[in-house]
Amino acid sequence: MAASSSSPLSSLRDKFGLPNMARHRNLASAALIDSLGTGMLLAFVVVYFAETTTLSLPAIGGAITIARLIAAPTAMVVGAMSDRFGARRVALVGNLISAAGYVGFLAADSLWEVVTVTMLTQVGAATYWTCSTGLVALAAEGTERTRWFATLHTLRNVGLGAGGALGALLVGSGDGNLGLRLLVVANVISYLVAAFLLARWRPAERKTEEPASEAAGPTEATSRYSTVLRDGRYMLLVTINVVFVFAALVLSLLIGLYVIEALHEDPWIAGALLLLNSAQVALTQTVVSRWMERFRATRVIAVSCLVNAAAFGLFAMLGMAPSWLVLAGLVAATVLYTIAETTATPLYENLSVALAPDDTRGRYLAVYQLSWTFGQTTAPVLLTFLLARESWLPWVFLAVLSVIAAPAVLLLERLINSRRSDQAAVAGVPA
Repeated sequence: MAASSSSPLSSLRDKFGLPNMARHRNLASAALIDSLGTGMLLAFVVVYFAETTTLSLPAIGGAITIARLIAAPTAMVVGAMSDRFGARRVALVGNLISAAGYVGFLAADSLWEVVTVTMLTQVGAATYWTCSTGLVALAAEGTERTRWFATLHTLRNVGLGAGGALGALLVGSGDGNLGLRLLVVANVISYLVAAFLLARWRPAERKTEEPASEAAGPTEATSRYSTVLRDGRYMLLVTINVVFVFAALVLSLLIGLYVIEALHEDPWIAGALLLLNSAQVALTQTVVSRWMERFRATRVIAVSCLVNAAAFGLFAMLGMAPSWLVLAGLVAATVLYTIAETTATPLYENLSVALAPDDTRGRYLAVYQLSWTFGQTTAPVLLTFLLARESWLPWVFLAVLSVIAAPAVLLLERLINSRRSDQAAVAGVPA
């Protein structure tokens, strides 16, 4: 039996940095389907309401903003629920809430109906994403856990890309609003399938998946969140992750505007850069993560911050570069940016789990999720404001943040090493 476990298939899996999915195929499939559904409608939410309601664009934008503000505290509630009921159960409910919200899209017509159904989809998404790292903690530990994060990051990119292409196909092939409505129906089905797969998934029993015997009262829940806020290591990680979130939003917020408005290049170039990023992640993520296993996670993240700073500096300088050099510079900067993304993403997620105690992991991950909420809320306003002032300003801002983040990560390493019992788990290698 030991010999069979070292089969050629196992060796090939190790070569490409893939985790052992023998017992967890439903988890991987659910992540792919979830991302597929998200990708299908990601670019068409505003278009959908603009075409199917009589609301103006400012009204639709305002409704979406209100919905996101209402849904913002979701992570804190979900954290406590995850500690009590287990991450898998709560993530499953999150997919069902998303499905219900998108069903509501088919009937929404007034402003407050749009607010309500959009709020449901935001609550569902926040519920799933708050639990998503906890799902990996149920599937694996140590180095294998980092490989799971890398694999799921790859699957999400593939799912978002395929979903976006399928969404464009459905919208383009339908008559009038039919294509948009078919897109919503397909999205609902994807979330129901993802929930079904999570229901069928049976991870090995772990402490964090067992329901608590009694519900925590308001005082106890508040006390446990105060414990998270007093954990200096974890709050430093959350703060550093805000910088990572700002960097992660570059492709969706800045690239298109910068290429078209500031560099006066053709729109297809922005699309090609997005495709380059997706392809690079899909083809290299797991292999890169395997190569990084020999190094401390904190050191890899610190270097990735500096690589990001170099990429942002290159983006900033392209506004002054001769036209014949711009395209090559954009490609080089995007490649550097993606290298930083593939090296750091799984390690950030693994650290968020490794530094969280088992009995309050849900609450810890909820606070970590708030760094994403904060970044996604403030980055659009801040980065577009800077871009409107000077085309190089947002890139310099991001580069400075990334440079500052590097020594902050090394400080985090010293804090981690002060608790030697956590060192091996965080580093993914023997202490």
